Amino acid sequence: MEIQPLGKVLVFLGLFLVVIGLLIILAPKIPYIGRLPGDIYIKRDNFTFYFPLASSILISIILTIILNILLLKK
Repeated sequence: MEIQPLGKVLVFLGLFLVVIGLLIILAPKIPYIGRLPGDIYIKRDNFTFYFPLASSILISIILTIILNILLLKK
């Protein structure tokens, strides 16, 4: 039984967690993300509802383009 594939998966997961952690730390410094037109923000007396619809779509498009470029195999 080979253990090398498990080691590769663990390294990949570790790198993935580092990237996610950096994104969480740096997210407040990215301008306009979370305040785009199309983001739903409702504030009442004791209630606040926020759904970043436009920001989610924009991030999804950007990640799709990046992943298609990186993972394009011919």
